[in-house]
Amino acid sequence: MTKLQRMARPLAVIALAGALVAMLQGCVGVVVGGAVVGGFAATDRRTLGAQTEDKEIAVKANARLPSVVGDSGHVDITSYDRHVLLTGEVKDEQMKQAVGDEIKQIPGVQGVMNELEIVGISNFGSRSNDLFITSKISATFVNERGLNANSIKVVTERGTVYLLGRVTQHEGEIAASLVSGVSGVTRVIKMFEYISDDELKEMNGAQGARS
Repeated sequence: MTKLQRMARPLAVIALAGALVAMLQGCVGVVVGGAVVGGFAATDRRTLGAQTEDKEIAVKANARLPSVVGDSGHVDITSYDRHVLLTGEVKDEQMKQAVGDEIKQIPGVQGVMNELEIVGISNFGSRSNDLFITSKISATFVNERGLNANSIKVVTERGTVYLLGRVTQHEGEIAASLVSGVSGVTRVIKMFEYISDDELKEMNGAQGARS
């Protein structure tokens, strides 16, 4: 290993740790479904327009929600194909409704799945465990030959796993089965947008032509 490689490794670890801490410490967390960098965008089954809008929706939600939630709740936003999943904890039904109404007003949002729970705010340990469960699920998907791991967004909240993405019925069944076997998972909720086998072939053909 070169001197440069020895220096780069700890820096990468520090950067990853900092990102995880930032995700866990905020009162309002934002998770953007799907592609982040180059190669991932090419295999994401959403259009580039939808990917861009999902990022914009998340940014706008992050700016709006502190005034609605304050220190009385913890809300995670997952925008996938212009549909927003709300997870986390709020103090009462009124706040839950207010959060959903606020998200619906964001331009581009086509639907809101309000899964907020009226319970006490989760602690650092609980959120760390959720991140660990998500990482185990992602690793399981990568090792499964019948799945395109980048086509499925995994969100874990207090042991409940939400699955989003554009998948075939068969892919959805495989994914749900794999997740149910991961330790720490208490419930699996499928929120997929199902596509046909023919649509999948067309997508794969288009991606192959661009590569």
